[in-house]
Amino acid sequence: MIKLEKVKEEKKKSKLLFLIKGADEIFANTIRRLIVEEVPTLAVEDLEIKDNNSALYDEMLALRLGLIPIKTDLGSYTLKEKCKCVGAGCARCELKMTLKASKKGYVYAEEAKSTDPKCSFVQEKMPIVKLISKQKVDVQMTAILGQGKTHIKWSPGMAFYKHEPVLKVGSVKNPDLVVEQCTDGVFEQKGSKLIVVEEKVYDSNLLEHYAALDNGISLEHTDSILFFVESWGQLSCKEMLSTAGEILQEKVEEMEKLI
Repeated sequence: MIKLEKVKEEKKKSKLLFLIKGADEIFANTIRRLIVEEVPTLAVEDLEIKDNNSALYDEMLALRLGLIPIKTDLGSYTLKEKCKCVGAGCARCELKMTLKASKKGYVYAEEAKSTDPKCSFVQEKMPIVKLISKQKVDVQMTAILGQGKTHIKWSPGMAFYKHEPVLKVGSVKNPDLVVEQCTDGVFEQKGSKLIVVEEKVYDSNLLEHYAALDNGISLEHTDSILFFVESWGQLSCKEMLSTAGEILQEKVEEMEKLI
């Protein structure tokens, strides 16, 4: 039986770390790929530039707008190919946005207006273009649901995993050297004794290096898997995981019908 155990959640940073017990790398990698490649989000796909005499070419302005993450309500939107409008475009598969600016200075993402208040650009203070006197931009945008396997702009975030590390400290010959090279807070020194700060171990990417510094430091790995999720802001980490689970279940049911 597969069990999940939450280790740490940083909501302000949109990060989640949990432990998977009773599963292997194949299962973990399946979830990772579903999150990165198949969990859908909104992103600008089509736009009409009515006016742009800024320093940015039209295509560069369009590229920037397309790559800005948009808060996504999966309950309100559907993939265009699955919509009842059969790709014609409607409120269920398209989000309309506009950007008009003529004031000198930076134009920020928060200045874009969305027809759906729940779905706007995630990073409000992300600069899009800088205008000087008498310059302006006027853009109409259409955002649609898409998947990371088609273009990275639709990917909801980052996901990766590794086996749970277990760091042990015995008789260390040169604790001063270890502390000197410890840049992530994994070790503390109390007198001549080296102490492992357990809450820092899971986040460290230098454990192999520390184990190689002294024979008194050993590193092992359990069969459990540490899974890291970080959202770009379109969806919460919980939404990313639950949606990935739903997609996996749909694929399994589809495969059962084919067998």
